[in-house]
Amino acid sequence: MELCDLTAHELLAMMARKETSSAELVEAILVRHLEIEPRLHAYLSVRTDRVRQAARQADERRAAGDRGPLLGLPMALKDNICVEGVYCTCASKILEQFVPPYDATVTRRLLDRGAIVVGKTNLDEFAMGSSTENSAWGPSRNPWDTDRVPGGSSGGSAVAVAAGLAAAALGSDTGGSIRQPAAFVGVCGLKPTYGRVSRYGLVAFASSLDQIGPLTHDVEDAALMLSALAGHDPMDSTSADVAVPDYSAALPKGVKGLKLGLPQEYFGSGLHPSVKSAVLLAARVLESAGAELVEVSLPSIGHALSAYYIIAPAEASSNLARYDGTRYGLRVPGVDVNTMFEETRQKGFGAEVKRRIMIGTYALSAGYYDAYYLQAQKVRTLIKREFDRAFEKCDALLCPATPTTAFKVGEKTSDPLQMYLEDVYTVSVNLAGLPAFVVPCGDD
Repeated sequence: MELCDLTAHELLAMMARKETSSAELVEAILVRHLEIEPRLHAYLSVRTDRVRQAARQADERRAAGDRGPLLGLPMALKDNICVEGVYCTCASKILEQFVPPYDATVTRRLLDRGAIVVGKTNLDEFAMGSSTENSAWGPSRNPWDTDRVPGGSSGGSAVAVAAGLAAAALGSDTGGSIRQPAAFVGVCGLKPTYGRVSRYGLVAFASSLDQIGPLTHDVEDAALMLSALAGHDPMDSTSADVAVPDYSAALPKGVKGLKLGLPQEYFGSGLHPSVKSAVLLAARVLESAGAELVEVSLPSIGHALSAYYIIAPAEASSNLARYDGTRYGLRVPGVDVNTMFEETRQKGFGAEVKRRIMIGTYALSAGYYDAYYLQAQKVRTLIKREFDRAFEKCDALLCPATPTTAFKVGEKTSDPLQMYLEDVYTVSVNLAGLPAFVVPCGDD
C-alpha cells in the first residue's frame, strides 16, 4: 500500500518511528495530485511551494523534539473555511478574489498541532447542494466511478480523502454535507454536536445548523481529528463551554451492551434495496458484537425535509445579504447603487444560491413568516423532542445516510426537488443539533 492510502494515525506513527518523513508524504501526495486530480477536481487551490516548505519545517520540528499530535500530517480544508492569505471562494464567483486576513479557529487548531494544509477543496456554491455540481468551477467526480457524483456539499473534501490526496479533510455540515459525500465515496464523516466545534472563520450558510467536522479513512482518525477540533471558543457565541473527552480512549470499549435504535421511518419506501440490505447487515454485525437492537419511532421525521428547506434558506437569505459589491468580493459597476447591487448579485451567484435566497426571503416576508418560518420552527421543536424520547430507549440510532448510492453527474441537476430528497435522512440531525457519524458498510 502506498503512503497516500494509509490512515492518518498510521502515518503519524510511521513519522514518529522515522520510517518516513512529512516531506516524503507530501511529495507522494503531490505526485498523485498530478496524476489524478485533473480527472477528479477535488481541489480549488493547492499552493505547492508553501506545502513543501511546511513539510520541511515539520520534519525539522520533529528532529528538534516536537511531538505535536498532528505534526507533519497533510490535510485538506473545504473552501468555505478561512486560511489566512489563501483564497476562500466558497466555489462562488462573488468571492472569487476574496483572501481572508485571518485563520478560522479550526484552521488555527490544526496548525498549532502541526498539521499541514495541502489546499482548499471544491464544494457546492456556499455549501448549497448535494452533489458538488453547483460549484462555479465545475463538479468534483467520484473516484470509484468518475461518471458519478461524490455527493455534496463537501464533495471535494470527501474525494481528497478517498483518493489519497490528503490524509484527512475538514468539511461543513448544514443538512448532511459531510455525511452524504462520505457515504457516496466510502469514507468516514463526522457531524459533531452543534456547538462542539467552533464556527468562527466558517463562511455562514445557515447559522443555527452549520457545523465543521472531519472526513477520514477510519473511526480512529475521526477520533483523533475531533480531539484536535473540539473545545470552547470565545470567538463563537454558539460554542459550547464543555470539557472535551478523550475520544480515542473510548474506541477499545466496543459496542457490547449498547442499545442501538432502528427508527422504522428510515426503512420505508424510497430507500434503495441495496442501501437497506447493507445497513441491516451492519446492524446484525453490531448485534453479533454485543449490541442490542431496539425499534424506535420518530413520527414527525417525515416533515423534517420541508422544515429544513424553509429554515436553512431563510437563514441563508440573511447571511448572504452581505455580498452586495460594497465591501469585498465581486463588484459589478452600475449607474446607481441599486443597479450595482442587482448586477453584482445576478452575476456573482449561481442558480441554486439564487433559488434558496428567494425561498428564504419569501418565507421571512410579511404575511408569510407565521405560515412558513414559524411553523417550520415548531416542527423543529417536535423533531428534537422525538429524538429525546427515542434516546430514552437507546444509546444511539442506526440509520441509512442516503436513500441511494452515488448517482450520475447531471442526473438530478434539472430537478431541484429530486436533489433535495437526497438529504431526507440527514437534515433532521441538524435541526435537532445532534451529532451523527457515517461509517461505510457496503457498496451496490
